[in-house]
Amino acid sequence: MYYYKLQDKSIFSSDKYNLPSISEEQCFKQDIIYFFGRMPLAKSRRSFVVTSPSELFLKEEDIEILNQNMDFYELPQGLIDKITQRKLIYINTNYSDWQDFYSFKANFNKINIIGLGDVGGILLTGLRLMGKNIIESIGIYDKNIEKMKRWFYEANQILEPFSKDKYPKVSILNEEDIFDCDILIFCVSSNVPGLDEKGDVRMLQFEGNSKIITQVAKNARKNGFKGIFAVVSDPVDLLCKVAFVESNKNENGTFDYKGLKPEQIIGFGLGVMNARASFYSKLINGAENYDTEGRVFGPHGKDIVVANSIVNYDDEVSIELTERVKNANIDVRMTGFKPFIAPALSSGALSIISLIKGDWFYGSTFIGGTYFGCKMRINKGFIEIERNPLNERLLNRIKESYRKLGEII
Repeated sequence: MYYYKLQDKSIFSSDKYNLPSISEEQCFKQDIIYFFGRMPLAKSRRSFVVTSPSELFLKEEDIEILNQNMDFYELPQGLIDKITQRKLIYINTNYSDWQDFYSFKANFNKINIIGLGDVGGILLTGLRLMGKNIIESIGIYDKNIEKMKRWFYEANQILEPFSKDKYPKVSILNEEDIFDCDILIFCVSSNVPGLDEKGDVRMLQFEGNSKIITQVAKNARKNGFKGIFAVVSDPVDLLCKVAFVESNKNENGTFDYKGLKPEQIIGFGLGVMNARASFYSKLINGAENYDTEGRVFGPHGKDIVVANSIVNYDDEVSIELTERVKNANIDVRMTGFKPFIAPALSSGALSIISLIKGDWFYGSTFIGGTYFGCKMRINKGFIEIERNPLNERLLNRIKESYRKLGEII
């Protein structure tokens, strides 16, 4: 290993870099240290929190990073300690702007929302209520000026009497101010399928919504946007990929990877799938431990994977629970209403508040070229993915879901 100093940061790598050298002891004295590695641009993230020694030896990322590797690696104890304490950050220096990590700060108190339809409006309501003393401001933008005015008045009048809490101020944005924020929340929808629509209603929105997010992502590139690009519109996972692909092309349509970084884009659709799994687990024998042991993986759609438990996995129970979760939106539609309240709050507001606080949440993140949902958090400004030793049947289900999602785009 080689040990380096870059200004006040301690770095180590298995590769040589043109940087001032330091000793192993000097490196490990720093609270947070960085590993410089190289992985393919189209298949790997620019940065992440290292949770296992195996991640230091990756050639490229794939879905196996969700499965805790139990292999033994002979490493210095100081390095093992940093991994255990989650104080080691991987930096992929194949990205031309890898040095951005040096000035990166995890500051998420300025939020902007674009799209004030059913989901956007409820999400705004949730952030105004739950963002007290956490979020400083929420900017809102919609093509419909009257919608902006309506939510400006309504949201700013949500207030607890005699409260000493500081509520986030809601303000109307001009289009050119959309990217002046720490988190940009994309809630735009070109067309929400009616109650009589058949099939996967999320996929029915893909073509129209992908055109809109393409333009927004390209504008994010032009504006040098460095914050979190949060996707709430359906189909969440695929729109994340569109945003990544389209923002990383130059004016000639050639990939140059100078747009949104893979980990900058996070999809928010899995939170409600977890909430639905929790609800239906109370109705299924063998699923009663879901709230403490269960997990959801994959897309906000028909290929969702629900596990009744990652401790005592039961394939039959998990598949039954998966079917109930997969069709939960149909249960709501059968009542004559569109299901948008729980998604806006469970996937949107509650999950985004968890992100801001550094707590665990469910989100879709870049794994080997595909945006795939899992349990994650922002730790010291970088993404940490939960890893567990997974049951073989569960892992195979996850791999199949990952394969199908990756084949779409």
